[in-house]
Amino acid sequence: QLFGDSVNTASRMESTGVVGNIQASQATADFLHAAGKGHWIVPREEKITVKGKGEMQTYFIQINPVAPNSTTSMVTGSD
Repeated sequence: QLFGDSVNTASRMESTGVVGNIQASQATADFLHAAGKGHWIVPREEKITVKGKGEMQTYFIQINPVAPNSTTSMVTGSD
């Protein structure tokens, strides 16, 4: 199964997603930390259960809409 693990994890993350949030895996969180963007990562309170892997910690990505040292919003639009 070439894509079995990745597809299974992605499917479970999709089915446990929260509207209006971007959910990320541990690997993505680690990458963002290494890139100096650890402040974007918020650990999800509950772990998700993935078949064949057990419980898995995921994270929400929350990016501040205002760039550092800037008074201009990076995100436009309304809710």
